[in-house]
Amino acid sequence: MTEMDGRGAGSGGRAAPPGLPDRPGLDGLEVHWARRWQEDGTYAFDRSKSRAEVYSIDTPPPTVSGALHIGHIYSYTHTDVVARYQRMRGRSVFYPMGWDDNGLPTERRAQNVYGVRCDPSLPYDPAFPIPTTPYDPPRSISRRNFVELCDELTAADEQVFEKLWRRLGLSVDWSLTYTTIGADARVVAQRAFLNALERGEAYTAEAPTLWDVGFQTAVAQAELEDRERPGAYHRLKFAGPTGPVFADTTRPELLPGCVALVCHPDDVRYNLLVGQSARTPVFGVDVPVLAHPLADPAKGTGLVMVCTFGDLTDVTWWRELDLDTRVVIGRDGRFLSEPPAGVPTGPYAPLAGLTVSAARKQVVSALSAELSLIGAPREITHPVRFYEKGDRPLEIVASRQWYLRNGGRDRELRAELLDRGRELDWTPDHMRRRYEHWVTGLTGDWLISRQRFFGVPIPVWYAIDDEGQPRYERAILPDDAELPVDPTLSAPPGYTEADRGRPGGFTADPDVLDTWATSSLTPQIAGGWGRDEDLFARVFPMDLRPQAHEIIRTWLFATVLRSHAEHGVLPWRRTVISGWVLDPDRKKMSKSAGNAVVTPVDLIDRHGADAVRYWACGGRPGVDLTFDEGQLKVGRRLATKLLNASKFVLGLGAGDALRAPVTEPLDRSMLATLAETVSTATAAFESYDHTAALAAVESFFWTFCDDYIELVKDRAYGDGAAGDSARAALAGALSALLRLFAPFLPFVTEEVWSWWRYGSVHRSPWPTSYELSRAGGDADGAVLRLVGEALAQVRRAKSQRKLSVKAPVPLVEALGPAADIAVLTTALDDLRAAGRIDRLELLPDRTAELVIACAL
Repeated sequence: MTEMDGRGAGSGGRAAPPGLPDRPGLDGLEVHWARRWQEDGTYAFDRSKSRAEVYSIDTPPPTVSGALHIGHIYSYTHTDVVARYQRMRGRSVFYPMGWDDNGLPTERRAQNVYGVRCDPSLPYDPAFPIPTTPYDPPRSISRRNFVELCDELTAADEQVFEKLWRRLGLSVDWSLTYTTIGADARVVAQRAFLNALERGEAYTAEAPTLWDVGFQTAVAQAELEDRERPGAYHRLKFAGPTGPVFADTTRPELLPGCVALVCHPDDVRYNLLVGQSARTPVFGVDVPVLAHPLADPAKGTGLVMVCTFGDLTDVTWWRELDLDTRVVIGRDGRFLSEPPAGVPTGPYAPLAGLTVSAARKQVVSALSAELSLIGAPREITHPVRFYEKGDRPLEIVASRQWYLRNGGRDRELRAELLDRGRELDWTPDHMRRRYEHWVTGLTGDWLISRQRFFGVPIPVWYAIDDEGQPRYERAILPDDAELPVDPTLSAPPGYTEADRGRPGGFTADPDVLDTWATSSLTPQIAGGWGRDEDLFARVFPMDLRPQAHEIIRTWLFATVLRSHAEHGVLPWRRTVISGWVLDPDRKKMSKSAGNAVVTPVDLIDRHGADAVRYWACGGRPGVDLTFDEGQLKVGRRLATKLLNASKFVLGLGAGDALRAPVTEPLDRSMLATLAETVSTATAAFESYDHTAALAAVESFFWTFCDDYIELVKDRAYGDGAAGDSARAALAGALSALLRLFAPFLPFVTEEVWSWWRYGSVHRSPWPTSYELSRAGGDADGAVLRLVGEALAQVRRAKSQRKLSVKAPVPLVEALGPAADIAVLTTALDDLRAAGRIDRLELLPDRTAELVIACAL
């Protein structure tokens, strides 16, 4: 559309409609329309609709522990595009927003922002002020005071997050907002826990537990990550029954915790040793020599030192071989003050209270002194287990924890969960394999208790016996009507606060639920399970779970598990998995990686929300997208073009001609082409391929601007049936285009819609090919294509001669197949006017394809 702005809208005797702005622009649209949408309830969920008329979304609640980043913008835009499309398809869209505000990230942020540390032994101080600057050194405060600070901090963060989401144009119903630490979430999480306990799916046990010594909490399998770290193999000499035997280990400091030597059953080197004993160096403890298939004959000497506990394989051997327990490392990451049973105090005493690294040096020194260290340690680099948020290697300590059965030790449940994965619709489909890989690789039940403070309390008390010891087998549980409860602040039924901690009284479970144990219930929390059963029946199971691929093993799997156990169904019908945003070096952009140099607010300030959304929609589900600011500039140009083209079309009086008959072949051809675009975009949306939908709409839009408007512009200024036909076609196309673009560019489309139509474009029906065919678009799309191609060749000839597009052309010869020339004849006047052609000669059957020759 090279000339549309050169002739003022309203020239040719047509006045511009009074609602058109003189200088339309993008600045300020986000603030204006976000406010209007809220005031008008544009995105309010209509709960009077039946389940069949509802489209419900289990929106990911972002973690409230800092700032939203570009990856959030990428994936949440994808979800919003789906919500907007479904709303225009006539569905009542249940689209809540949640804030995941409990857990370790929030605690760490509160500690840093306020300069405090939580000490549960301290009493509550009701007069404790909210620090305006962090305490230095950090100040210890009670658990209740600490939780109040976390609440204060997350409330402020959530306001900032909501403001950004509104600027981005998320069509969320903000009246449905929830938090994972709020009262409703606590009730749901505690109810689900108690139900699982009643069904025998939840249980408590004293067992080896992966432990983060920095955060002082247990860690579940789903929260692990391997990091390459330097280490060294040490070859230790044990005293065997017939002579020395040797075992390699990277953890010599665990020697006082050694409970066995293990070899492979088929390793002939040790056949005679199996069933006998060997004596540990330095500590002189007799340990059995046993066989187990997990031992690798090709690794080291083939004989493995088993300690309680060096790694998860030690735990397997300890459990399956029924070994003794000799724990030497405490929860603080230091060696215990007393040796385990059976280990002499003398050689152990130098280790008491040491860190792991200091104890390693001490044990290696002792081994060397008695010549039990064979050769020099062999340096290696090997994977070491870390908590995904931690910075110190995990230890395995014995502790009492709560577990939820997840199929890790139950083949029947595992098979049921695999079946659920196959029942779920996946976009893209190959992401199902990640789910199946996780389920088949589970090695134990889900550890759901955490030794933290800002979380959903485990709603359990224990009776205390006459000796003052908790009776863990005598759990005291609240009634459902009492939920939510904090057992550290309230007494159980039949007791008073005076009975807390005394013999014959009670004690509270001090732990909280893992944050995933609450987040895995987001469909129930948002849907009103147990609180609003009418709402729950209308939205559950939900239609969509959008999420990132790296948390398939945590959030997606855990939600499937909880819904399967509680309701016997999938929590949703489909999941759409998003990719990551990558930097130019193809690395994931994140705050932790230090390459998230752009912020969402800055991008919206400089380019506008529609441009940011345009960039985000360039990435398909499951595909990583490289951040390219150039694409934001393209998006802004597109939004600006939509403003200007719309003003031009409406300035012709097209809005008044919307229902006039479309009679001209070129106009009908344009509408037919648009009908094909609508079909393509609709099919793409139904397949959850928003990128293909946007590409189809955008491609047509530029053809519409660059070819069709230029071709019919002169005719559209005129009177009579031909002029009415052009204006009606322009109006019909603009109406459809605004609706097609609305899910992607909500602000500019709403702005243009408001110039000439009532209501919101986002509450208007999605365009259909039938609608366009009724308007006249049942013709052959070849007319627009061929006439547009002819005009393009005329323009190219002018450009090659460095002439203005307005330059007249004395003579044009159109050569081509007779069928193509016949098509051109249906729009000769439009082609002459657009190309400024004085004389146009048609020469059929002179060439195999259409060729335009210009005499300039």
